[in-house]
Amino acid sequence: MEKAVQYETVIGLEVHARLNTKSKLFSGDAVAFGAEPNTNISPIVLAHPGTLPKMNKKAIEYAVKMGLACHCDIAKENWFARKNYFYPDLPKGYQVSQHTTPICIGGYVSIRTQDGKREIKLNRIHLEEDAGRSIHDADEENTCIDYNRAGAPLIEIVTEPDLHSGDEAYAYLTEIRKLVRYLEICDGNMEEGSLRCDANISVRKKGDPQLGTKVEVKNLNSIRNVKRAIEAEATRLIEILESGGHVQQQTRSYDAGSNTTFAIRDKEDADDYRYFPEPDLTPFHLSEAFIENIKNQIPTLPQEKAQHFIHSYQLSEADAQWLAAEKDIAEYFEQIANHTKNYKAAANWIQGPIQTWMNENEKEINAFPISPAALASLIQLIDDGQISYSAASGKLFDTLIKTPDTAPGIIAKNLDLIQQSNADELTPVVDKVLEKFADKVVAYQKGKKGLLALFTGEVMKLTKGKADPKIVTKILNEKLKK
Repeated sequence: MEKAVQYETVIGLEVHARLNTKSKLFSGDAVAFGAEPNTNISPIVLAHPGTLPKMNKKAIEYAVKMGLACHCDIAKENWFARKNYFYPDLPKGYQVSQHTTPICIGGYVSIRTQDGKREIKLNRIHLEEDAGRSIHDADEENTCIDYNRAGAPLIEIVTEPDLHSGDEAYAYLTEIRKLVRYLEICDGNMEEGSLRCDANISVRKKGDPQLGTKVEVKNLNSIRNVKRAIEAEATRLIEILESGGHVQQQTRSYDAGSNTTFAIRDKEDADDYRYFPEPDLTPFHLSEAFIENIKNQIPTLPQEKAQHFIHSYQLSEADAQWLAAEKDIAEYFEQIANHTKNYKAAANWIQGPIQTWMNENEKEINAFPISPAALASLIQLIDDGQISYSAASGKLFDTLIKTPDTAPGIIAKNLDLIQQSNADELTPVVDKVLEKFADKVVAYQKGKKGLLALFTGEVMKLTKGKADPKIVTKILNEKLKK
């Protein structure tokens, strides 16, 4: 749309991350995805009279850990409040949250897009309990309620209105998912609801300091859909303004099939949730020693890890960012690097054959059977000219996966994959090929240098693929000199 260039999109994201604790935020019920409905519940979750909540210390630790990773200030004096908004899938009828008194204040998350690097400002990170699930399509006449998720611990990561495109939102969410996985506080699985995102979107004329009327798009369930929903909604808002209309403050949802948003409810003014301190939970104080202890547990994070790969292993920015995106993959690469200096080959193997194996088997790197040391030995066989890459990534790789305890060199010998690299043995084969294609030799010497590939291919055929291409090329160049 030509008019769109006159507008700026302004986006704020609210990301809910379900924490990897064993129990819920205020009760001992298990937190596990996929359990039978209403099995991970207790009198506390069901709000039976006389029951009292109890704080989950591990959830507090995880919130602080995320805050430190995002450069937030950590509030030492903390308490929870009741959010008085009716949730049909929270039996208490209210949610316990830190919305008004967040444990983590300010901060930022660094992102990279094709336009460069930016720091996305955060407003806060706070703790709160999750609601259950209302299921509308399981029964024709009734809504079914599953309370398994009710009371599960969440952190809500809230940005300032500091993003300006679907691409930036995509990069931001990708970085958030990397962080929670590196910190091991959330599995980051959007399809299972472990990471959920709401987007507040508005548009304004470029240069206008006043924010436009915002629309909230709720419960986006994939990073790609967040990007698409933002772009679709921004287009809709611009069309309204260009036609002389008025943007109405609304809560909307997104239909990925039609790539459109649709209204759920109008929202003329901010809801009055009537927050007040939760009387059943005492305020809690975080000591400097407690915060420092958590800070010492934080591993090297993705961006720092990527820079380490660039400077220590001379990898490209693209390779380093790819390898650093997943903590387990980064660790596997570093373990290979302990056994070989061919770091680029190690990166290529992970991004190529190993990633293909992971995709085909729907498994993570931790399930990959070949040890880093064995893969380094495989790389060394290629570097030494004992086997070709095609042989290594084909028969040898497949066999090594099935028998990972067997040394790659032994498998190469058993499969008769060791290359012929003895020039004395290869020279007669080269002579035979050049004699067979005498006319092509003349053409080559007259300038058709592309025929070298023909001669090399014929030598490889005669040696059943076992000739070392480098040695063959060297012999051919010497023989073909005028």
